[in-house]
Amino acid sequence: MVTGQQRPSAWYATPALLFFGLFALVPMVLVVYLSFTDWRGFGFPGLSGTDNWTRLVQDGEALDSLWLTLVFMVLSWVVQTPIALVIGVWAAGKQRNRAVLSTLFFLPLLLSTAAIALLWRSVLDTNFGVTQSLPLLDRFNFLGDTSIVVYTVVFVVSWQYIPFHTLLYQAATRGIPASLYEAATIDGAGRFKQFFSITLPLLRYTIVTSSVLMLVGSFTTFDTILILTGGGPGTATRVAPLYMYITGFSAYELGYASAIAVLLLVLGAVLSLVVTKATGFRDMQSEQEGV
Repeated sequence: MVTGQQRPSAWYATPALLFFGLFALVPMVLVVYLSFTDWRGFGFPGLSGTDNWTRLVQDGEALDSLWLTLVFMVLSWVVQTPIALVIGVWAAGKQRNRAVLSTLFFLPLLLSTAAIALLWRSVLDTNFGVTQSLPLLDRFNFLGDTSIVVYTVVFVVSWQYIPFHTLLYQAATRGIPASLYEAATIDGAGRFKQFFSITLPLLRYTIVTSSVLMLVGSFTTFDTILILTGGGPGTATRVAPLYMYITGFSAYELGYASAIAVLLLVLGAVLSLVVTKATGFRDMQSEQEGV
C-alpha cells in the first residue's frame, strides 16, 4: 500500500511549470498581443486592431516567403531523413572503425550555427572559395544563382542537422532486441530483408519524432540563411522566419512581425498535430510487447 509520504507530489513539477510559463507562455501571450499593435520598438504599443492581420493576408512578399518555407521544409525532410536513417542504423552496429567514423559524422553537432554558416559561405565564395579550385564545381555560383541557391541552403542546413537526427536513429536501433535479428538470420533473411522487415517497422515512431522536429524546425530556421545569403539573391532565400526578422529588426515594424510570428507558431502547431494524428503517434504502443 502506498502511503501519503510515498505519493508523488504535484509540487515536484512546480519548477518546470514556472520555467515553462515564464519562458514559453508569457512570451507567446505578449507576441499575440503585439500582433494587434503598431509598435515600432519605442514607447508603449498602441492597439491597431486587425490591421496587421489584414496586411498579412494581402502581403505578396509574406505569401511568397511562406511558400518558400514550405519548399525548404519538404526538401530538408527529403534530404535529411533517409541519410540520417541509414547512418544511424549503421552507427548502431559493431562494424570495424565504426566509433571513429561516427565521431567524424557527429562533428557538426559541436559547431555553432553561425560558425557553420560562415564556414560554408567561405567555402562556396565565388572568388576565394574552395569550390573555385575544383573541376566542374567552379562553374557554379552556389550562393548567387537563383536557380540553385535554395538547394545550397538545404545542403548546408542538412549538413548541420543530420548528425542530430542520426543520434535519434542510432539510439532507437540499439533498443531493438538482437533476438529478432538472430531469428531472421536463422530463417535465411539477409541484411536488406532484416532492415525492411525488422529495423524500419520498429523505427516507425522514431521517424515520426524526427520528422516532426525537422518539419516544425523549418518554421524557425533563419540564422543560417541570414549569414549564408542574407535572404538573397533578391528574395530567392527569404523564408518566412527571415522575413519576420527583417520586418521586425530592420524595418522596426515589430507589430507586423509579431503577426508573422503568431502565424508561424500556429502553422507549426497544426503541422505537428496533423503529423502525429495521421501517423497514429498519439496512440503509440510498444511494438516489442511480447518479445
